[in-house]
Amino acid sequence: MADFRLEAETRTEFGKGSARRTRRAGRIPAVLYGHGQDVVHLSLPAREFAAALRNGGSNVLLTVVLDGKEQLALTKAVQRDPLTRVHEHVDLLVVRRGEKVTVDVPVTVTGDVAPETITNFELNTISIEVPATNIPENVEVDVEGRAAGQGITAGEVTLPEGATLLTDPEAQVIGFLAAPTAEALEAELEAAEAEAGIEREESDADGDVVPEPSDQGSGESMEAAGNSADA
Repeated sequence: MADFRLEAETRTEFGKGSARRTRRAGRIPAVLYGHGQDVVHLSLPAREFAAALRNGGSNVLLTVVLDGKEQLALTKAVQRDPLTRVHEHVDLLVVRRGEKVTVDVPVTVTGDVAPETITNFELNTISIEVPATNIPENVEVDVEGRAAGQGITAGEVTLPEGATLLTDPEAQVIGFLAAPTAEALEAELEAAEAEAGIEREESDADGDVVPEPSDQGSGESMEAAGNSADA
């Protein structure tokens, strides 16, 4: 697993106003803690940090350089603006080469399931204990040929060398469902419409919508009306 080098700066001012000024300067407020050391308040370059997450995943290993000293760290919590998705604050955990850490790793699938089968994720991540310098970006699960009614448990997921599964081995990670038929989808749609109080227009045998009868006035036929006009 590659680690990303980020030049950090010490923060001496705190509060919302200070955080906003830090972000306007293109940096992200952060804290660094772990291994019994005092919490260090610092800032990280926003663009480089975003690139590290994009290329290394949520469990990216960082080399934080502060005052000329290097420190390995993992991202433990990232706060983002719900609208702009801008990184607002980062919690970093100090780690050492060789030590094991607990992380949640995303599950991805490879292969194609059997026809008319849908893959249903029960767990999007599994928890593992793994060396800090060997954290996988994800774990892959082969679903080739899997059919409805089958499932894959956490204990069946292949882990990287040196990793230990912490999620319950019997927990189902992926299930496989039968794809719904057109008739079932139509029935669900009708039920949803009925619940919402939506009434469908009647149609004739050919499926055409039957128009509402127009206003016939007194009920006289067109022929009768014509004869009256001639009179």
